[in-house]
Amino acid sequence: MSRIDDRRPIGMPPGGVPVGGPGPVGTAGGGGPRGVSGVGAIASQQAAGTGSPAATASVMGIPEIELTPRVRDAVMALMREVDHLRNELNRTKLRLADLERLADRDTLTPLYNRRAFVRELSRAMAHVERFSRPSCLVYFDLNGLKDINDRHGHGAGDAALIQVGQVLLDETRDTDVVARLGGDEYGVILSETDALQGREMADRLASAIQHRPLHWEGQVLPLDAAYGIYPLKPGEDPGAALAAADQMMYSHKLARRAGR
Repeated sequence: MSRIDDRRPIGMPPGGVPVGGPGPVGTAGGGGPRGVSGVGAIASQQAAGTGSPAATASVMGIPEIELTPRVRDAVMALMREVDHLRNELNRTKLRLADLERLADRDTLTPLYNRRAFVRELSRAMAHVERFSRPSCLVYFDLNGLKDINDRHGHGAGDAALIQVGQVLLDETRDTDVVARLGGDEYGVILSETDALQGREMADRLASAIQHRPLHWEGQVLPLDAAYGIYPLKPGEDPGAALAAADQMMYSHKLARRAGR
């Protein structure tokens, strides 16, 4: 399921190549380009007198006859600087990726925030339009959060919000997107799911929330959520889809109250 955690190992850039340390040019830790390691190897071979004529004919396009010690030192210094800048660039990319993940994350739960969800919703709607494949938006509202806050404190309310978010993560697929939209509201994008399948999935998610009450300071606090489901339509604005799902959630909430 699409969510915040990036499964790349820590320190691994998006391209999958570990960032090298400040090791010598041409070593595995140096992280330099192939041309850099070639310079180091040729220089070592020339110094040892073991380089073949073909290998030592030139370095970086400089004929061997012109490769004086001062030129060699200048070339190697330049290659070390290139290697250093390459590593700095990789580290900057990692920092930017970390900042992007933080910008997408809800401040309380292990879910996307509204900003990231709207972006993923736009992508899902583009997929629906391009491939004519169904997807559904489910809008959840946690019932009774104010009562939990009033009776047990905001710590209990926060714990309830976290638990509902975790239930939604546990019960959805890797291809789905889950976010806390704000307050006690959550959004779920069910990919490759038509309206009937979406309603069945939303029922299961609501049931899962009910069957996992919050255990707080020796008490068991029941949790319950109303939902609205909205099939995504090609060419529709994401904001309009969210508003429609929210309205369906509210209608569902009213119908449940009337049926009591």
